[in-house]
Amino acid sequence: MTDDDLSDETLLSRHVAGDPDAFGVLFARHRDRLWAIALRTLGNREDAADALQDAMISAFRRAEGFRGGSAVTTWLHRIVVNACLDHVRRAKVRSADPLPEDPERVTALAAQTQPDPVDQLTDRGAVLAALRTLPEDQRAALVLVDMEGYSVAEAAQMLDCAPGTIKSRCARGRARLHPHLADLRNQAEPARVEPLSAPHEPMGGDGS
Repeated sequence: MTDDDLSDETLLSRHVAGDPDAFGVLFARHRDRLWAIALRTLGNREDAADALQDAMISAFRRAEGFRGGSAVTTWLHRIVVNACLDHVRRAKVRSADPLPEDPERVTALAAQTQPDPVDQLTDRGAVLAALRTLPEDQRAALVLVDMEGYSVAEAAQMLDCAPGTIKSRCARGRARLHPHLADLRNQAEPARVEPLSAPHEPMGGDGS
């Protein structure tokens, strides 16, 4: 049996026991979905990559604390979402600091906050941009419940709050997103073209 055939729980246990390859196999198995969660929560590729890296370092170091009360994937997703929320909070603190006088650094900082131009050319990018308009708590709840398919109870456990709080955050987030998504749907619909009038038949006779 190869490492790829082992369960998530077994890989995590092997990692805790000192297997140098087990965590890498576990991360590779779930990398795409973890990346999707980070990108949807933050909406920016650079920020998502930073948060995902922080999350995986945290998971690597905290694996011994996994108690098996939930699936390993749920545990990983919780760590990723929390890393994303921490990233948002740190970004808010940084944005409150005075801007550096070095113009090159100012330009670099501004570039980091700009949406990926490739994403902006796609519907996916437009949805991510709409998500970025939400407060981070509403955004995280919607990503977990509406996009990742977790139940309200599971999302509440992952975000360490009451199920009623998740329901409220989702409801408020959906209400705020509705105008943005309605605009996207309208843009996706082909414009209605009025039928052209039938050409008039030429008048009979000599026209006099």
